[in-house]
Amino acid sequence: MDKRGQPQAQYRLDWVDVARGIGIIAVVVGHVWTRGPLRDAMYSFHMSLFFLLSGLLSRPHPMGAFSRRQLVSQMRPYAAFLILLIVADQIIERAKGHLPIFHQWPEDMVPILLGGFWLRGPFTIFWFVPCLMMARILFNLALNRWPDPFDRRWPAVLFPMLLLAYALGCWTEASPLGLLSVPMAFVLLWVGAIWPRMKWHNAMILPLGALALLGLSGGLPTLNMKAAHYGWPLLSIGAAVATSLLIFRLSALIVPLAAPVAAIGRASLVIMYLHVAIIHYLTPYMGKAALLSLALLLPFLAFHLIRVTPLRRVFL
Repeated sequence: MDKRGQPQAQYRLDWVDVARGIGIIAVVVGHVWTRGPLRDAMYSFHMSLFFLLSGLLSRPHPMGAFSRRQLVSQMRPYAAFLILLIVADQIIERAKGHLPIFHQWPEDMVPILLGGFWLRGPFTIFWFVPCLMMARILFNLALNRWPDPFDRRWPAVLFPMLLLAYALGCWTEASPLGLLSVPMAFVLLWVGAIWPRMKWHNAMILPLGALALLGLSGGLPTLNMKAAHYGWPLLSIGAAVATSLLIFRLSALIVPLAAPVAAIGRASLVIMYLHVAIIHYLTPYMGKAALLSLALLLPFLAFHLIRVTPLRRVFL
């Protein structure tokens, strides 16, 4: 029980939902404002936050069962939303008198199946879930060998992963299913896993805040995790971690006041899949504030519709 007499597990779950809500709002803002300081501030941390959260919630699972569960539970909604948006694009673009993005069949099956780098426009976010899934499978493999993230053998994996992440980012942007970003995602999962094991001290606010401010203000090159662009080695990703950790701390403090943000966090997967398409199709017709509102509201409503119908078995 926590100090207010609430079950601690529920309290922790609530703050995670708040953090997810803040993170997905940052993702949508970064896709509405496609250039300028606001966009750069969001890109300095927004995708890293989700990898860190996933690591924070990780624990060792049997490899076979975990990998199968990940493949089914993650790739089924991935395929369902991808097919939905491809069909929607065929209808919307032809109604406008334009060719849809995919209009050369069966040749277009190649980029659709490759995903990641080859999916642009309303499909641009589809790199994230396969990347996270593969990183989690690899991270679970390591966790089964070394359940304690502070085990002295972890650096033997983390340092090569970190070097590989930067090397791949310098070499290419081509990323089938977003897998180019898996090495950095793996490192972020580990950072997330050690965070609950570290005791919070208010003295952490100053160094974390200074590093976060460097990233948010544009003092460091920003991140583009889809393309494996990680800015200045260690510093840019360190700023993303600092910002995310401060958001985690803030989320835990504002849980009683942040129910709407937590509700958005619970719908974050559906918002992740649908918001870019809404922005893509509506940008010519409305301003950015309206786009932001609709890119959050419409997927939020879709989430609640899906969860009370048999569609939840496919899309959630």
